[in-house]
Amino acid sequence: MAKKIIVIGAGPGGLAAAMLLAGKGYNVEVYEKQLFVGGRNGSVTMDGYTFDIGPTFLSMPEIAEELFEASGRNLHDYIDLHELSMMYELIFKDKRVKMFKDPKLLKEEIEHNYPGNAEGYTRFMNDTRKKMERLKPILQSPMDRYYQYISWKVLRALPKLSLGRSLYSVLSDYFTDHELRLAFTFQSKYLGMSPWECPGAFSILSFMEHEYGIFHPIGGVNQLSKAMAKVVTEHGGTINLGRGVNKLWIEQQNVVKGIITDDGEKVSADEVIINGDFAHVMSHLVEDGVLKKYSKEKLKKKKYSCSTFMIYLGIDKQYDLPHHSIVFAEDYKRNVEEITKTYTLPEDPSIYIQNASVTDKTLAPIGHSTLYILAPVPNNVSGIDWQKNEHTFRDLVLDIVESKTGIKNIREHIQVEKIISPHHWESDFQIYEGATFNLGHQLTQMMALRPHNKFEELDHCWLVGGGTHPGSGLPTILESARITTNMLMNEDPAFSFTEGQVMEEAL
Repeated sequence: MAKKIIVIGAGPGGLAAAMLLAGKGYNVEVYEKQLFVGGRNGSVTMDGYTFDIGPTFLSMPEIAEELFEASGRNLHDYIDLHELSMMYELIFKDKRVKMFKDPKLLKEEIEHNYPGNAEGYTRFMNDTRKKMERLKPILQSPMDRYYQYISWKVLRALPKLSLGRSLYSVLSDYFTDHELRLAFTFQSKYLGMSPWECPGAFSILSFMEHEYGIFHPIGGVNQLSKAMAKVVTEHGGTINLGRGVNKLWIEQQNVVKGIITDDGEKVSADEVIINGDFAHVMSHLVEDGVLKKYSKEKLKKKKYSCSTFMIYLGIDKQYDLPHHSIVFAEDYKRNVEEITKTYTLPEDPSIYIQNASVTDKTLAPIGHSTLYILAPVPNNVSGIDWQKNEHTFRDLVLDIVESKTGIKNIREHIQVEKIISPHHWESDFQIYEGATFNLGHQLTQMMALRPHNKFEELDHCWLVGGGTHPGSGLPTILESARITTNMLMNEDPAFSFTEGQVMEEAL
């Protein structure tokens, strides 16, 4: 009889794991508290307007392609991917810079705005391509033992890791202009971190966009989660929506036997995979006193990412804005410090805007559009009262969008609106301290120092998602599912594992 696997949470990591395991013949059941799949990679629909909740573009789609292939499916039979030739526009105080996928066009744009810096782009791409080549084996295999730090794959990567240097410092090797450095370091926000604190190894984030491109699935990035959920059910797996998990069913010697649902039912399993927010799960689904390394007290001392203030607007017209725009605060470093150090409400926030209807006509009624607006803000460690400040901050963000993008009178054209503040991330999405991007990615919380894919404190318990190795971000979350399921299948004596095996010893 096939092993029974329970997956807690139908986010992209949990769905990817469920898809891979169901495709190999395991008996898979997914339990999801929400009434929809995807978690932060889900969607919101209001009166004909559809919004991605979290991620708004897909990078490195080959990872998703490989996972679908390992599950006996073709990704492109499920989602329609469109690559954006102009990835995004960066809006600074006195200029707008278009970031093209085409290196020739981009170098012309760089040289026009920042004379003498085009050559730096070429060097950055060539150097970081080598860094990515060295890092890939680390990002695609387990890192849960300290001896792995002296393995060949790590020793080979060390000269490329920019240890002891920040991301901003690394980009200073290539570009002389502050704004241009920001153009290749703002991606640290995907990890909820400051480019002045984010490890230099993460220069691969901007490289990945420029090397592999940025893609929009028609219907939104949420379509990836829906596609994986469909494959799970095609392989006989079950997805239980609206059925939350109250506790892990744990017996003596910290052995996980299954789950206890919110309605009190005990459901047994041979293995349990957790895709919930790591710190929230360990604080709420495990009884006090069971965990030592990740007790409630120790979790409070960990470092967490920033949060995000989200505004989703259905608009009765279309605006002349690119698919993706980033509006930079005039004092970007101060803004980042407000978010990550002083934990104060930004007075001049940086803002990301998605105007996806210029690419995708399925998201809004004819002639209408959707605007997705995100401002990074402190997580709830800050103590900011969002119920008190929500409306004021919303107005500040809309005022900045109008003044810096040139689009006018947004409020007059709003047909539907939804706000997700850090308060909502914590209360409605069960995200610890509203830290949208999970545990921070400091070197002290990476690789073997991050919670392990095979969770070290509980038997028959596994982790996927941003809270485990290799970290946050949609591509790495998908990799976490591949790492975890490969490890699980490698340990299963009944499973003849031949595809995609983790070649840790060979590396």
